[in-house]
Amino acid sequence: MITQAHHGTTSSAITRLSITAARLFGIPAHGYAHLLGLAPEHLNDDLCRTPAATGIRIAELTTVRVPWTELSLVLAEQSGVGTLGVWDYLITSAPTPLEGIRDAAAYLSIVADPSTDTLRITEDGEQIVISHVNEADQSYEPACAIRAYALGLYQRRLSAAAQRSLVPLRVTLAATTPRRHDALIELYGTRNIEFEAPSSSITFLASDLTGPTPHAQPGLSTVLRRHADQTLAAAIPLHNWLDLFRTALASVHDETVPTLPAVARRMAVSTRTLQRRLDEHDTTWSNEVEAARRDHITRLLHGTDLSVDAIAARSGYADARALRRAVQRWYGTTPAALRRTGRPGPAGTSGEPVPESRGPVTLPGDAARAVIGRMAETAARKGSHRPVR
Repeated sequence: MITQAHHGTTSSAITRLSITAARLFGIPAHGYAHLLGLAPEHLNDDLCRTPAATGIRIAELTTVRVPWTELSLVLAEQSGVGTLGVWDYLITSAPTPLEGIRDAAAYLSIVADPSTDTLRITEDGEQIVISHVNEADQSYEPACAIRAYALGLYQRRLSAAAQRSLVPLRVTLAATTPRRHDALIELYGTRNIEFEAPSSSITFLASDLTGPTPHAQPGLSTVLRRHADQTLAAAIPLHNWLDLFRTALASVHDETVPTLPAVARRMAVSTRTLQRRLDEHDTTWSNEVEAARRDHITRLLHGTDLSVDAIAARSGYADARALRRAVQRWYGTTPAALRRTGRPGPAGTSGEPVPESRGPVTLPGDAARAVIGRMAETAARKGSHRPVR
């Protein structure tokens, strides 16, 4: 489920790839390490979505030093199957490569910014055209690198699904013609590359994409789509400093009763700086802690069978009576009634109910077990990582 909150963000996996490429090209980290979303607790969390502006800035710094064609090749080389999580397996585990790329198009927002990037598939007789649409100017080198990388990524995933190297009939790029494009010839395995085209696309024979995937397992695509939906529902878009603060506060809250020094340490700032930044965002420490408690308690009431006494102890309240007073103040009802009615999250959140966990799914094969393991991990984590609004 894509919401407005996903717009302007990309997966942390994409950002990690950008940083890997920047390091390989020797781009100094001091030029980007301060950007939003690059703190280890966010960058290494697959549920966090990094501001798209962060990835763009890293690409800008990289393309100042190296040709965009080389950046696109290195990004593709670093993108082994599984690097982008469930999105990769939507392609490689579908009954046919074509069905897989269709699923990947439907769920592109898992990895890309849904407000700027689209994957389109056109069947034209004996050919299938896969287009990556991004409206940035053709002369903007970071966008050129991203478009070229995207097409190379689709080719690699489709080849992995077919278990053989698929060579495109042609490639078109909405990019200014570079001085050299040897890296792109290596990336696509063809010299039939057209620049300054209206759109970026890669074309295959239909027969290459419609044959059965050799290792497809019945029912696995359904499991993967469910996991993709869970990934989007549990995502934490990091748009600004306040998002980062609320993520840090929620993570501390999950471990212990949050204190100002503990959250400041998590964010690597002084308590004085933290209070000043909260004031700049027209909020206070006490208001944010109250909202975090409200969100935490609501999730425990809806998602667990813990007693009110146990929830009070976990949430920093002296006893169940104090918790009941807080719930009455927030919702005008009792914890028991709130649990029965299953009302949506507290005012000021996204307004969406916390996604329900699914029962266990049993499918044959190692791939299914691996995917289900990731589903269980996400389901276990998503409740404790939802942002406080």
